[in-house]
Amino acid sequence: MAGITLDRFDHVVLTVQDVAASSRFYETVLGMQKQVFEGSRVSLHFGQQKINLHPNPPTIANVAKEARPGTADLCFIAQTPLTDVIAHLKACEVEIIQGPQERVGALGTINSVYFRDPDGNLIEVSNYLS
Repeated sequence: MAGITLDRFDHVVLTVQDVAASSRFYETVLGMQKQVFEGSRVSLHFGQQKINLHPNPPTIANVAKEARPGTADLCFIAQTPLTDVIAHLKACEVEIIQGPQERVGALGTINSVYFRDPDGNLIEVSNYLS
Protein backbone atom coordinates (compact mmCIF):
# COMPACT_ATOMS: atom_id res chain seq x y z
CA MET A 1 0.00 0.00 0.00
CA ALA A 2 1.28 3.49 -0.86
CA GLY A 3 1.93 5.97 1.92
CA ILE A 4 0.59 9.47 2.30
CA THR A 5 2.22 12.36 0.43
CA LEU A 6 1.93 15.56 2.46
CA ASP A 7 1.98 18.97 0.77
CA ARG A 8 2.33 21.58 3.56
CA PHE A 9 1.01 22.81 6.87
CA ASP A 10 -2.40 24.42 6.60
CA HIS A 11 -2.70 26.03 10.02
CA VAL A 12 -1.40 25.79 13.57
CA VAL A 13 -3.58 26.20 16.66
CA LEU A 14 -2.15 27.84 19.75
CA THR A 15 -3.90 27.72 23.12
CA VAL A 16 -3.22 31.01 24.86
CA GLN A 17 -4.03 32.64 28.20
CA ASP A 18 -5.33 35.86 26.61
CA VAL A 19 -6.50 35.86 22.97
CA ALA A 20 -6.53 39.67 22.69
CA ALA A 21 -3.01 40.06 24.10
CA SER A 22 -1.64 37.24 21.91
CA SER A 23 -3.35 38.68 18.85
CA ARG A 24 -1.85 42.12 19.54
CA PHE A 25 1.60 40.56 19.97
CA TYR A 26 1.51 38.64 16.67
CA GLU A 27 0.03 41.62 14.82
CA THR A 28 2.51 44.13 16.24
CA VAL A 29 5.70 42.10 16.56
CA LEU A 30 5.36 39.79 13.54
CA GLY A 31 3.06 41.77 11.25
CA MET A 32 0.32 39.13 11.08
CA GLN A 33 -3.22 40.05 10.06
CA LYS A 34 -6.03 39.29 12.52
CA GLN A 35 -9.35 37.91 11.29
CA VAL A 36 -12.46 37.00 13.25
CA PHE A 37 -14.44 34.02 11.90
CA GLU A 38 -17.31 31.77 12.96
CA GLY A 39 -18.63 34.52 15.22
CA SER A 40 -15.83 35.22 17.69
CA ARG A 41 -12.93 32.90 16.83
CA VAL A 42 -9.63 34.65 16.07
CA SER A 43 -7.05 33.70 13.47
CA LEU A 44 -3.75 35.28 12.50
CA HIS A 45 -2.64 35.20 8.85
CA PHE A 46 0.73 35.55 7.15
CA GLY A 47 1.53 34.56 3.57
CA GLN A 48 -0.59 31.51 2.90
CA GLN A 49 -0.50 30.38 6.53
CA LYS A 50 -2.86 30.76 9.47
CA ILE A 51 -2.61 30.45 13.25
CA ASN A 52 -5.86 30.03 15.18
CA LEU A 53 -5.88 31.24 18.77
CA HIS A 54 -7.83 29.31 21.39
CA PRO A 55 -8.40 30.64 24.90
CA ASN A 56 -7.33 28.62 27.94
CA PRO A 57 -9.43 26.62 28.64
CA PRO A 58 -10.50 26.01 25.00
CA THR A 59 -14.09 26.85 24.03
CA ILE A 60 -14.42 24.18 21.32
CA ALA A 61 -14.35 20.40 21.76
CA ASN A 62 -11.96 19.21 19.04
CA VAL A 63 -8.54 20.15 20.45
CA ALA A 64 -5.39 18.41 21.65
CA LYS A 65 -5.81 15.98 24.54
CA GLU A 66 -3.99 18.36 26.91
CA ALA A 67 -4.76 21.73 25.28
CA ARG A 68 -3.13 24.51 27.24
CA PRO A 69 -0.60 27.21 26.54
CA GLY A 70 2.51 25.62 25.09
CA THR A 71 0.77 22.76 23.25
CA ALA A 72 -0.35 22.53 19.60
CA ASP A 73 -2.79 21.02 17.12
CA LEU A 74 -1.35 20.48 13.63
CA CYS A 75 -3.10 20.43 10.27
CA PHE A 76 -1.42 19.02 7.16
CA ILE A 77 -2.66 19.45 3.59
CA ALA A 78 -2.25 16.17 1.72
CA GLN A 79 -1.90 15.66 -2.01
CA THR A 80 -3.30 12.18 -1.38
CA PRO A 81 -7.12 12.05 -1.67
CA LEU A 82 -8.76 11.86 1.75
CA THR A 83 -10.35 8.48 0.98
CA ASP A 84 -6.84 7.07 0.44
CA VAL A 85 -5.59 8.83 3.59
CA ILE A 86 -8.37 7.16 5.60
CA ALA A 87 -7.55 3.77 4.10
CA HIS A 88 -3.88 4.25 4.93
CA LEU A 89 -4.66 5.27 8.52
CA LYS A 90 -6.83 2.18 8.96
CA ALA A 91 -4.07 -0.03 7.50
CA CYS A 92 -1.66 1.47 10.03
CA GLU A 93 -4.21 0.83 12.82
CA VAL A 94 -4.51 4.54 13.60
CA GLU A 95 -7.84 5.41 15.22
CA ILE A 96 -9.70 8.17 13.39
CA ILE A 97 -11.38 10.26 16.07
CA GLN A 98 -13.42 12.55 13.80
CA GLY A 99 -14.18 13.12 10.15
CA PRO A 100 -14.20 13.39 7.36
CA GLN A 101 -15.84 16.76 7.79
CA GLU A 102 -15.65 20.23 6.31
CA ARG A 103 -13.60 22.81 8.18
CA VAL A 104 -12.14 26.28 7.52
CA GLY A 105 -8.50 26.23 6.36
CA ALA A 106 -6.16 29.13 5.61
CA LEU A 107 -7.22 29.29 1.96
CA GLY A 108 -10.84 28.14 2.12
CA THR A 109 -12.92 25.07 2.87
CA ILE A 110 -11.10 21.80 3.58
CA ASN A 111 -12.29 18.26 4.17
CA SER A 112 -10.50 16.85 7.20
CA VAL A 113 -9.88 13.69 9.19
CA TYR A 114 -8.58 13.78 12.77
CA PHE A 115 -6.42 11.43 14.83
CA ARG A 116 -3.86 11.71 17.63
CA ASP A 117 -0.11 11.23 17.65
CA PRO A 118 1.55 9.13 20.38
CA ASP A 119 1.71 12.18 22.66
CA GLY A 120 -2.00 12.99 22.28
CA ASN A 121 -1.54 15.95 19.93
CA LEU A 122 -4.46 16.38 17.57
CA ILE A 123 -3.39 15.75 13.97
CA GLU A 124 -5.58 16.84 11.08
CA VAL A 125 -4.96 15.72 7.49
CA SER A 126 -6.96 17.59 4.89
CA ASN A 127 -7.72 18.17 1.24
CA TYR A 128 -8.93 21.49 -0.13
CA LEU A 129 -12.37 21.41 -1.74
CA SER A 130 -12.61 22.81 -5.27
